[in-house]
Amino acid sequence: MITDCGAFTIVVDAIDAGKRLDVLVAVRLSDLSRSFIAHLIADGRITVQGKIMKPGYRVKSGDQIEGRIPPPEPLTFRPEPIPIEILFEDEQLIVINKQPGLVVHPAPGHYSGTLVNALLHHCPTLGGIGGKIRPGIVHRLDKDTSGVLVVAKNDAAHHYLAGQFKSREVQKRYLALVHGQVKADSGTMAFSIGRHPIDRKKMSTRSRKARGAETRWKVKERFDGATLLDLDLKTGRTHQIRVHCAAIGHPVVGDAVYGGRRRLDLSGSGENVLPQIKVARQMLHAQCLQFVHPEDERSMSFEAPLPVDMAGVIIALRT
Repeated sequence: MITDCGAFTIVVDAIDAGKRLDVLVAVRLSDLSRSFIAHLIADGRITVQGKIMKPGYRVKSGDQIEGRIPPPEPLTFRPEPIPIEILFEDEQLIVINKQPGLVVHPAPGHYSGTLVNALLHHCPTLGGIGGKIRPGIVHRLDKDTSGVLVVAKNDAAHHYLAGQFKSREVQKRYLALVHGQVKADSGTMAFSIGRHPIDRKKMSTRSRKARGAETRWKVKERFDGATLLDLDLKTGRTHQIRVHCAAIGHPVVGDAVYGGRRRLDLSGSGENVLPQIKVARQMLHAQCLQFVHPEDERSMSFEAPLPVDMAGVIIALRT
């Protein structure tokens, strides 16, 4: 039990003997994530018998664990009345259809005009999560990627949803318009992804410290010079779809980072696409998200319609 000042005491019983310190505390304090608990242990804010231990310390029967949860850090960004399209909302979470061009979380160069600023305006009661006062961003979409995104409204919901993403229980489907004619009807891209060895702002399949990544795909529609893919993400690496598609020679249309200055090409003629087909950003859309609700554990599925610009490009290609 955590007191009003954030202090707690846990006495280890015989059943829990042998468990990792961070695991035991995270189980007892279920509203806090294991990673956050491990951080507090490493900082010496959680002790065993008055001594600082490592997060992986194996507890013993009779050990007395004491600690104090620090108060949330001060808010560093402000609410802003930015319009957001809400697909669903209750006391536990918000599901939105993120518009292209909207940055999810404040970062250098984007301290305002983000989804977080919009959420703080829409829901001022969003609590402290992970030791900081900020809305519960569970996963992210790139600035120029549109589609379904879920946000937790309290610590318990954030912990529950984050666990589903980590254990790959969440189903994520995307639509991507890629360059060229993809010959096969379906397949799997399983190239490991990590930081680019030279450009640290990019990801690469040739990284020295790559992590496994898997993207399953099938062709939804073919055009002259482009293919619309339906993609199912089994992992959630940074820029995963964009990197994988570029790796097989079919970068996402409009992706200036991984596709260079490549432009749509009609009928294999080598000529640039007609002037009416203008692409101002990457044609990537998070179409569907399916997860289990953190409170009543019912399965929930949400779909977001294609944004106007991407739908317009596809219509133009059809004609």
